[in-house]
Amino acid sequence: MQTTAGALDDARLRRLRWRARRGLLENDLVLERFFAAHGNALDEATVTGLDHLLDLSDNELLDLLLERVDDAGLAGGSETRRVLEMLRRC
Repeated sequence: MQTTAGALDDARLRRLRWRARRGLLENDLVLERFFAAHGNALDEATVTGLDHLLDLSDNELLDLLLERVDDAGLAGGSETRRVLEMLRRC
């Protein structure tokens, strides 16, 4: 069952949250705040961008979050960069 137009169903959101669990506490904290702020309103485009970020290693993700590395070569293009900016604001 979908909560709003374009929002994820509860089971898919739970699977995404489980996949977002990381080995670095710093990443976990950012991702937990992201889901608290945006979890009920995630659409397919945002999930796709988040999936690209979750494919990265913990250290690669942390470097992007802390802007230690440039995001120019990031897979997924503008949608992934948009989600990265959302995560940085959390």
